Amino acid sequence: MKFTKITLLATGLALTSWTAGAVDISGAGATFPYPIYAKWADTYKKDTGVGMNYQSIGSGGGIKQIKAKTVTFGASDAPLPGKELTDSGLAQFPMVMGAIVPVVNLEGIKPGELTLDGPTMAKIFLTEIKRWDDPAIAKLNPGVALPKQAIAVVHRSDGSGTTYNFAYYLGDVSPDWKSKVGVATAVQWPGGIGAKGNEGVANNVAQTKGSIGYVEYAYAKQNKLTHTKMINKAGKTVGPSAETFQAAAANADWNSQPGYGVILANQPGDQSWPMTAATWILIPKTPPDIAAATEALKFFAWAYAKGGKMAEELDYVAMPAKVVGDIQKMWAADIKDTGGKPLFSPTN
Repeated sequence: MKFTKITLLATGLALTSWTAGAVDISGAGATFPYPIYAKWADTYKKDTGVGMNYQSIGSGGGIKQIKAKTVTFGASDAPLPGKELTDSGLAQFPMVMGAIVPVVNLEGIKPGELTLDGPTMAKIFLTEIKRWDDPAIAKLNPGVALPKQAIAVVHRSDGSGTTYNFAYYLGDVSPDWKSKVGVATAVQWPGGIGAKGNEGVANNVAQTKGSIGYVEYAYAKQNKLTHTKMINKAGKTVGPSAETFQAAAANADWNSQPGYGVILANQPGDQSWPMTAATWILIPKTPPDIAAATEALKFFAWAYAKGGKMAEELDYVAMPAKVVGDIQKMWAADIKDTGGKPLFSPTN
């Protein structure tokens, strides 16, 4: 299968090429938001001349690098808890929302033709349901010609915020998953094929007959992978779309958790996609490179103000304006140079 340019880029290091004298904004972390960060960075470079180098290495790697202060910012799909933010001297804020989707490689099955629910998917990833024609899957898919084929599970091998959100959802709908596997950026998988990054999972599913994996929706859509529908918390069958992602995020109380660390999995509502997720930026409250951190905040402010349409084109959901206003007030209050001067103000 020939993958699109955006997926191929995700295996490399640079989002944009550099010119002499360009301001060095460096970031590392989550693969989940890579497609939109790539698009924003390309447009921002054309608009401002400022480039951004982002390493799509997974949330775990991004957290390690920002704690080591080897990059300007880290990116994670698993929010850090308040104590860890305080102990690390980091500010955290959500940048954009998207969704995780199950993807399958089944002959004769088209995108959106297969439906799964959370408990059944948990049993698949627990390797308790081993074949596609299992009665539990057949019950959810009357009239669908399910193959008499073994299920090949594909999962992340690296520390991943995508895994965190996926495991959080499965733990919310399956007591067995919660007790046997749990919720973390890296878990002990009962079985299956490990792959690095959303790109690796997408690639393995594309190449493995009878497989199922989980990826960020932009990877599934742009590479024409076969996503499933899901039965949500309200018992309704829904497909992945901007509308169902927005429905899941509609009632989120972003100020209820330190660093806006709200998990959007399994939200109520007839139209809610059950594996909607946000992705967060991590930046030191007192950055070692003031110039780079200031430029990074300018980039994030630009993305909030002008990147919404680009996000929608890749099936992400922009942050609500009120939340953006709160985030920018936090920047002014918390992110400062060594003399206590804010690097950014909402009037910048």
